[in-house]
Amino acid sequence: MMSDEKNLGVSQKLVSPSRSTSSCSSKQGSRQDSWEVVEGLRGEMNYTQEPPVQKGFLLKKRKWPLKGWHKRFFYLDKGILKYAKSQTDIEREKLHGCIDVGLSVMSVKKSSKCIDLDTEEHIYHLKVKSEEVFDEWVSKLRHHRMYRQNEIAMFPHEVNHFFSGSTITDSSSGVFDSISSRKRSSISKQNLFQTGSNVSFSCGGETRVPLWLQSSEDMEKCSKDLAHCHAYLVEMSQLLQSMDVLHRTYSAPAINAIQGGSFESPKKEKRSHRRWRSRAIGKDAKGTLQVPKPFSGPVRLHSSNPNLSTLDFGEEKNYSDGSETSSEFSKMQEDLCHIAHKGPVLDSGREAKSRRRTCLPAPCPSSSNISLWNILRNNIGKDLSKVAMPVELNEPLNTLQRLCEELEYSELLDKAAQIPSPLERMVYVAAFAISAYASSYYRAGSKPFNPVLGETYECIREDKGFQFFSEQVSHHPPISACHAESRNFVFWQDVRWKNKFWGKSMEIVPIGTTHVTLPVFGDHFEWNKVTSCIHNILSGQRWIEHYGEIVIKNLHDDSCYCKVNFIKAKYWSTNAHEIEGTVFDRSGKAVHRLFGKWHESIYCGGGSSSACVWRANPMPKGYEQYYSFTQFALELNEMDPSSKSLLPPTDTRFRPDQRFLEEGNLEEAEIQKQRIEQLQRERRRVLEENHVEHQPRFFRKSDDDSWVSNGTYLELRKDLGFSKLDHPVLW
Repeated sequence: MMSDEKNLGVSQKLVSPSRSTSSCSSKQGSRQDSWEVVEGLRGEMNYTQEPPVQKGFLLKKRKWPLKGWHKRFFYLDKGILKYAKSQTDIEREKLHGCIDVGLSVMSVKKSSKCIDLDTEEHIYHLKVKSEEVFDEWVSKLRHHRMYRQNEIAMFPHEVNHFFSGSTITDSSSGVFDSISSRKRSSISKQNLFQTGSNVSFSCGGETRVPLWLQSSEDMEKCSKDLAHCHAYLVEMSQLLQSMDVLHRTYSAPAINAIQGGSFESPKKEKRSHRRWRSRAIGKDAKGTLQVPKPFSGPVRLHSSNPNLSTLDFGEEKNYSDGSETSSEFSKMQEDLCHIAHKGPVLDSGREAKSRRRTCLPAPCPSSSNISLWNILRNNIGKDLSKVAMPVELNEPLNTLQRLCEELEYSELLDKAAQIPSPLERMVYVAAFAISAYASSYYRAGSKPFNPVLGETYECIREDKGFQFFSEQVSHHPPISACHAESRNFVFWQDVRWKNKFWGKSMEIVPIGTTHVTLPVFGDHFEWNKVTSCIHNILSGQRWIEHYGEIVIKNLHDDSCYCKVNFIKAKYWSTNAHEIEGTVFDRSGKAVHRLFGKWHESIYCGGGSSSACVWRANPMPKGYEQYYSFTQFALELNEMDPSSKSLLPPTDTRFRPDQRFLEEGNLEEAEIQKQRIEQLQRERRRVLEENHVEHQPRFFRKSDDDSWVSNGTYLELRKDLGFSKLDHPVLW
């Protein structure tokens, strides 16, 4: 977690590009309470004198999931910062980590004597007790950083020469990949420093490679190789999608590395090779991917609702050799086609519903002309919820609708409501909690609109059997509350997000609790959310990861509980996006084990007796053009003419800036966005002048200070009750 000390800064200034390092130091005292982003190399390259080695003990914030600070010995040499438990460990190369200071975003805060280094993969938080030692380390880090960046600019092909042949381990995060094996060149870090006329590195992405490097034979060869790799990846992606459709009725592939299915010590299994995807797909690999035989009896073909209730988790299943008879494949294909081409859902007593849209009115615009650095550089360590962003960075959905996206796989709760065993019900509730993150995998490139105070949204889905509504109940801090109910479950939560930018990545820390009740059993489940982090904010391919632990408890039945760990990993590592979960009984004995990837599928079991509990729906055709929305997301802002008159005027579907963005009218969307934000500021001023506190219309505060439905929304909707109320003018 990020240090709370960063929230204490009242102002923040980026060092002026025209100022030198010495002038920055002279101005330091006037902004001790703010974070300062340390400038990189400027002007023409020069042969900076090699800085002396700097070493000593510093306090380092412990890596997730551990908390607090611990003392580590740091060794800074030629711009490379190594650390270990002691100087002896450094000399023996028993390192806990290694940081290239020249390729990191560095920010310092004098008042709290903190130094932050954002390396994309990790954010290192360092602290010094003595102000004298702090000044010494900052000065040395500046010198080493300048030396290292100068070296990178002059010899970009030798960026990794300090790391050649070394493999560094970390006590809490396992084994680092050898940095030299990654071939990370300076061109992926061009936002860190700028040079003069002969070599130009930029933040915006227009000038990515110097001219003299563009003509390099090695670069041309690398470009061709990357083009070939991209073509192969596209082809493989298409093949995998086809395979996914064909094998949708099957259970989990064989896991060769997990034997026995014992749950006595889940931690011991953490480093085992629990991969269930083939690492190489090719002609030579044919027949090596094993899948279990279809289960006897009726088979559930829905992607997120397999017939788990018929499985015995302790029983070993026999595996097939990958070959099926033609009749079995034909039957599977017929069943798939039958489901895929089902007719429209019918309302009770009336006529066929119109089909939902499969794309947006206009594709998403390009945001390449927007310099995020100019927007974010003065907000390092701050909560970004108060920072105005250009409309091009938004997606045509808002936070209230994002909450509804968590119900895309509500059938998992429907299934849980039909299972007598509380242990097995917990498996499906856990799968539902995990599935809420699936749609975010493709959505790291844009952000939802921020709802204005009093804004509402409803989603009535007869096909899924639930009624959902939400409201923005607070503006400072921004809090969104929602409620959904169906014949089988009730779902509610209130959430606020803290978004913090750290130089290269942005952390999203949710605060709030999710609740689900299953009335038929009297169950009341509650769980927390995990931290999300978007990497490569300024350059490169953005990607999102979730990390942390979800603890699911049944407040009305202590017979079991569940812990789900979202594993923190590097983007290129084999266990990226993985989860591990365990259902425990009352005595603490592990009963069921969950594993898989939060954006693909979740399996339950161990050894060869695993079964698919949930699988993500396939992405719609051309999803990349439409903000990478899932089919469910594409439908959220769709205006149904038959229900338009039933909606309150505060519903998000009537919001003009969001609608203009959806239609591709950027200019009008930006105008309306600024107008709506100004209206909100004026309403807030009137409330403050009259000492009036805003009262949400459809939610109330409960005894535990959370927001719950007051029971009026769905009742008002029945008889056009919204038209009889006075509503604030939100837009």
